[in-house]
Amino acid sequence: MNTNYRLYPYLIACLLLICCSLTATAQIILNTPYTDTRLYLGDGNKQPLIVGLGGSEGGNAWTSNHWRTVREQFLQKGYAFLAIGYFRAKNAPDTLDQVSINAVHNAILTATKDPHIDASRIAVIGGSRGGDLALLLASYFKDIHCVVAVVASSVVFPGHTSHFTTPAWSYNNQPLPFVPVNEAAVPFLMKGNLRETFRTMLTDTAAATKAAIKVEQINGPVLFLSATNDEFCPSTPMAESMMARLDSHHFPHPHQHIPVEGRHAAPLQQFDQVFTFLQQHFPAVSQ
Repeated sequence: MNTNYRLYPYLIACLLLICCSLTATAQIILNTPYTDTRLYLGDGNKQPLIVGLGGSEGGNAWTSNHWRTVREQFLQKGYAFLAIGYFRAKNAPDTLDQVSINAVHNAILTATKDPHIDASRIAVIGGSRGGDLALLLASYFKDIHCVVAVVASSVVFPGHTSHFTTPAWSYNNQPLPFVPVNEAAVPFLMKGNLRETFRTMLTDTAAATKAAIKVEQINGPVLFLSATNDEFCPSTPMAESMMARLDSHHFPHPHQHIPVEGRHAAPLQQFDQVFTFLQQHFPAVSQ
């Protein structure tokens, strides 16, 4: 009996630890049209909001156990975290085809109504197609104040359809201009060589100019991470072109490109670089 009594303080401490852990990682499921939206809150009020967007895998990637450690790092550093699934997720479209960036922005605005969120400080982080979406959101909506785009495109490309005749994204119910699959790109597409497919599509300079993401309209710091040996798309040349575009427009905010040695997924192992950039240009505590 005495031994059991001695264990009680230890058991209570364990229960408190478990409860605190559950509180830190609890999901708030938000009711937002056309998106699957989950909000994770840390401690304190006026938490800056980090919005996480997955890529071409679909679903709501940032809710997965794979990203739990990184997600919780954001919470520990004083940010709130919002995970948004925009296709192939609950309530969202089945296909990445003319997905409404307005719907994703609406999900962000819904999250900012939580009293713990500082609605004046919103950053968006996206990888691959999610990187494209992050850049588009920030270029169209001025209430986004920081972007981290990982292996992102510099232009709007076709959606994930069998015909490739529609863009991945829409704005105000209108399809965005996009770079089509040109005749020269078809042989690479048939072979499954996606990098050469996208590279060849970009040789249509008229279409690429019209479909370019207007990164110069972003209202805050921008970080690009690219993969030097990207097997899916020419992410390093595209990031370089976006940096050049920012410079040519005398972009007033900090902007940085970090090319990472490796394949498409390599930059996703570089979140220390992301945290460093955020600490310098979008810290959890407003300076």
